[in-house]
Amino acid sequence: MDFFKDKKILISGGTGSFGKEMTRYLLTTKAKKIYIFSRDELKQYEMKQEFDSNRLQFFIGDIRDENRLNRAFNNIDIIIHAAAQKHVPSCEYNPYEAVKTNIIGAQNIVNAAINNNVKKVIALSTDKAVEPLNLYGTTKACMEKLFICGNAYSGGKTEFACVRYGNVMNSRGSVIPYWMSLSKQNKKLPLTDINMTRFWLSIKDAVKTVIIALKNMTSGEIYVPKLPSMKLIDLAEAINENMEIDIIGIRQGEKIHETLINFDESRNVLESNYFYTILPDFHWLRIEEKTGPRHLKPFEYSSNNNSNWISIDEMRKLLCQIEK
Repeated sequence: MDFFKDKKILISGGTGSFGKEMTRYLLTTKAKKIYIFSRDELKQYEMKQEFDSNRLQFFIGDIRDENRLNRAFNNIDIIIHAAAQKHVPSCEYNPYEAVKTNIIGAQNIVNAAINNNVKKVIALSTDKAVEPLNLYGTTKACMEKLFICGNAYSGGKTEFACVRYGNVMNSRGSVIPYWMSLSKQNKKLPLTDINMTRFWLSIKDAVKTVIIALKNMTSGEIYVPKLPSMKLIDLAEAINENMEIDIIGIRQGEKIHETLINFDESRNVLESNYFYTILPDFHWLRIEEKTGPRHLKPFEYSSNNNSNWISIDEMRKLLCQIEK
């Protein structure tokens, strides 16, 4: 059965890497209409050239503008909230701009979705939201709370949930395209710390994660896919084993390792073969009908204590696919 059949789906920040891949998938389904909501008219123009479909419609707007969201969300069934300010140094230097987009903008999404009786709303979060060190992660942690608590105000008519994952390979702003570009120019690859590790997933897996979450969500869950880790020094070798590395020191707001689930959250986790599901820890939002083995013993799911690692050869194969 086609979950998206006859549905109207809106993607905020839909001209980004995730939005494009999600659109590509949705056009293979029987979705009735796909709406791209973003503030950059040039990116929308370019996306129109890439996707030729009468089921695709573009809205110019900013999630900071709740009135515009209220109009855009009229008769929408599903919202995928991908709009955000994501560049860590930029958020550090322009903190309130990040707050206005990632926090106030998220609350605007919640309000407008409830006002329009949207059925399902899912937000994209990040490993940086767990025990955040930088402002970007802090704003995403707030966004998660706003979305989960949105269920308290919707009266069950609108369901809110989140997906939390690590670094998306070859997405805009990712270190992979940046390093690949430097490698082609025979320039040194800047690395902040030789011990640094990160979670990685492909853009297709990011889309798959959201689809599974949409199909399974009831209200207030945070879905965390089981992802492989990799040392950034190994990533550099996968890109070019003969390339010189320039150790530049850790940047402001940067962690050596990232965490997807911390010890305290792990008490409310259900585990399946491919996912962890963090259930909401609110007495008014207990999802008692959920079944599955809860983790009775607290654990931490971090990029350095992972049991699943990408080898250098495996990464080389993935990089070859990216270049095609």
